[in-house]
Amino acid sequence: MENARATTRPAFWLMLSVILVALNLRPSMAAVGPLLSGIRGDIALSFSGAALLTMLPVMAMGLAMFFGMRIGQYLGEHRSVVVSLLVIGVATVARLFLDSATGLIVSAVFAGIGIALIQALMPALIKSRFADNVSLFMGLYVTSIMGGAAVAASFAPLVMNRTGSWRLGLAIWAALAVLALLFWSAQRAALPRLPGSATRHESFAGNRRAWLLAIFFGLGTASYTCVLAWLAPYYVELGWSEQDAGLLLGLLTAMEVVSGLATPAIANRSRDRRLVLVALLLLIVVGFCGLILSPRQPSLLWPCLLGLGIGGLFPMSLIVALDHLDNPRRAGGLTAFVQGIGYLIAGMSPLLAGMIRDRLGSFEGAWWALTAVMLLMILMVLRFDPRHYHRHFP
Repeated sequence: MENARATTRPAFWLMLSVILVALNLRPSMAAVGPLLSGIRGDIALSFSGAALLTMLPVMAMGLAMFFGMRIGQYLGEHRSVVVSLLVIGVATVARLFLDSATGLIVSAVFAGIGIALIQALMPALIKSRFADNVSLFMGLYVTSIMGGAAVAASFAPLVMNRTGSWRLGLAIWAALAVLALLFWSAQRAALPRLPGSATRHESFAGNRRAWLLAIFFGLGTASYTCVLAWLAPYYVELGWSEQDAGLLLGLLTAMEVVSGLATPAIANRSRDRRLVLVALLLLIVVGFCGLILSPRQPSLLWPCLLGLGIGGLFPMSLIVALDHLDNPRRAGGLTAFVQGIGYLIAGMSPLLAGMIRDRLGSFEGAWWALTAVMLLMILMVLRFDPRHYHRHFP
């Protein structure tokens, strides 16, 4: 009994630290959309230019994924996360002193690099440390990522309204990095060393299934990044205040948190994830159709459906990738590849949506395009039969 408690206690504190680290992985992007009108009122910025504040950090995340695992092996998982949190924190607090679009974009890129290094390491760490409940703990980790987005989207406009400064609304989230650093620094002894594999730096670039998983993750994340960047501005254009639009985005991300917790737990009952994935994609399709056809009535339903769909799709895309391999190091390498390619794909979506908005005067064209992408993904899901996973990664 005592041994079980001794084992459970460090596992609890490690998971709590992982949650606090995960909370830092979206506020630098999620706070931008609700504050966009304030930013554009102070800095000359088109919708296409504003898209770079979401696009470039996501692209940086994709590129950094390819060397994130190697940095983790060189520095060790613990120090790599410490360095990444410092980069995120400094990039975020620097926004207090920036007065140009270029400065904002540079800070976003550095935050994206720090985020990527953490996201490259965490799936392998979770698969190694929590091997018996990978789906549950991956859901908790990814849900915490979306929870950070929910908090930032909801409270950044409140900070701006109370202080009169959009800069403070963007920079205040550096406090989360400080909190995470304090907890993570205490977990050095509890952090496991990831087991090695026969291939030190296995390349998945020639594996067709790895590319399918990466494209699937990228297209799904494109819906997340577009909604994160443009849902609040879309409703501001419909006549909502910045604070109300931010709270609406906060509601959507809160639904993502709920789905991110519940969906992996439901899916954990079977290794075949296809039915769950199709249900999530249909929720997103209905949500986008609602935004287009009836955005005002009922205005809260569509963000809720989008949040439930996107919130479950994000962790499930990574869980399906992890399902393909049993070795934590190889599985971590695969998820790093999947996220690297996936974020490069997803990073283009806010810019394309912003260009559609500049050309057509509305975001509706972007919502229709994303609806078509979700229908394509339903066809892709049919390929994820767990009985055949062993054929793709000998």
